[in-house]
Amino acid sequence: MKNILGKYILLSFTGVLLFSISSCSEKAKTEATAMTIEADSRPNIILFVADDHGLDALGAYGNPVIKTPNLDKLAAEGAKFTNAYCTSASCAASRSVILTGKYGHATGSYGHVHDYHHFSTYDTITSLPVRLEQEGYLTARIGKYHLAPEDVYKFTDVLKANGRSTYEMAEKCKDVVASEKPFFLYFCTDDPHRAKSTDPNDWRAPNSFGNRPEGYPGIETVTYDPKDVLVPDFLPDSKETREEIAQYYQSISRIDQGFGKLMQMLKESGKADNTVVIYISDNGMAFPGAKTNLYEPGMKLPCIVKDPSVEAKGNTIDAMITWADLTPTILDMAKVDLNSLKTHGKSFKPVLNDASSAGDNWNEVYASHTFHEITMYYPMRVVREGNYKLIRNIAWGLEYPFASDLWAASTWQEVHRNEKEFFGNKKTEDYLHRPEFELFDLSKDPNELNNLAENKQHKEVLDRLIEKMKAFQLKTKDPWYNSWNYDPALQGTGLNL
Repeated sequence: MKNILGKYILLSFTGVLLFSISSCSEKAKTEATAMTIEADSRPNIILFVADDHGLDALGAYGNPVIKTPNLDKLAAEGAKFTNAYCTSASCAASRSVILTGKYGHATGSYGHVHDYHHFSTYDTITSLPVRLEQEGYLTARIGKYHLAPEDVYKFTDVLKANGRSTYEMAEKCKDVVASEKPFFLYFCTDDPHRAKSTDPNDWRAPNSFGNRPEGYPGIETVTYDPKDVLVPDFLPDSKETREEIAQYYQSISRIDQGFGKLMQMLKESGKADNTVVIYISDNGMAFPGAKTNLYEPGMKLPCIVKDPSVEAKGNTIDAMITWADLTPTILDMAKVDLNSLKTHGKSFKPVLNDASSAGDNWNEVYASHTFHEITMYYPMRVVREGNYKLIRNIAWGLEYPFASDLWAASTWQEVHRNEKEFFGNKKTEDYLHRPEFELFDLSKDPNELNNLAENKQHKEVLDRLIEKMKAFQLKTKDPWYNSWNYDPALQGTGLNL
């Protein structure tokens, strides 16, 4: 009797135990399923980055000559920012900010990574693609990379294509777009960067900007008459400049067609309604006065965002944002805990949902440029507060250095060889030799011609912005903060002055 009772108790206990295990297992499955559904509901994200595309050359931003119908459509279906800024007007340095949310001076990304320049991001930095992969995203990149080291900027998939052939690039992304997992696609063109095509035997010859007589597969070549292009005020209105801008426009129209192909593929995949698309450039147009400069043409850039979760279409947003805000914004869109990755920027997703909510929270930006090529030491720091913009040229005693491709540009050579007094709307001498401080009121002086730094009426503004710049440098651990108070004879001693 005891044995029978014991067996009954044992069987009952085993049944309860098995039921409990089964219940826990079912609960775990339910939770796992819920997590999978939640993961699948997260948006796909495409970050499309052009190379040296300024605000000057897009139909959506007011250029009536250039043909960019696909990008214009993106702006009509999404939102365009009119005060979007890179923080360093140089390819590699800017891209490090885009994918970390941190200023280059804080990550070791001071300038170019390729060839003999050899700048590299600290291996302690967690980048956007790495963080998204940890959250279950498929991460893929195609086109221009220009970052180092690879283990910091690691992507799940690396796709290969001609960076000038945006249609081909789009086609290579089919498997990514068809992914069952949510995906992050980092799509980076080589256009409209200058090509290695300037004829050393004919300085007047315009750069090709990657254009070629035979064209590219899937692309209808769009050419422009130099007499029709729009010459920005900061450039000389010369035959050479117009010919180069015509080539620049043609390269951008090629980008637009490749972008259109990518959007067509996205629509055919059925994922367009759950994919965020962001179009930006790393820095301004590859002309002297823009690229490598922190004047407005170098750092004020296109930023078009289409977020399907936002009902309003065709919005124009004047909130001031920088590329340091891209990583936190994308993580926010991917429903990632923003506290898990410390950045210098902040998410602008709330502004997309309610552009009127920007207010004073989006009325100030900072920039930090140190090198382009390693031979181009010219550190600059910028703070913009409302309409006031302060540039500090830390190495102001030096002549402003040229990127090698900008020096060879016929646009510059025409001025240089003829020893012209003006380069665009600035005196050539003023462009080459700059004061330590440049203060501008952009509401009255959008071309940054009237330096108010020595104007006694603006001393209070100057002092306030200097203090803000110092605070920014301290907060972001900028090594060049020490330049405010040091004896140049002690450079290199390691003393913290």
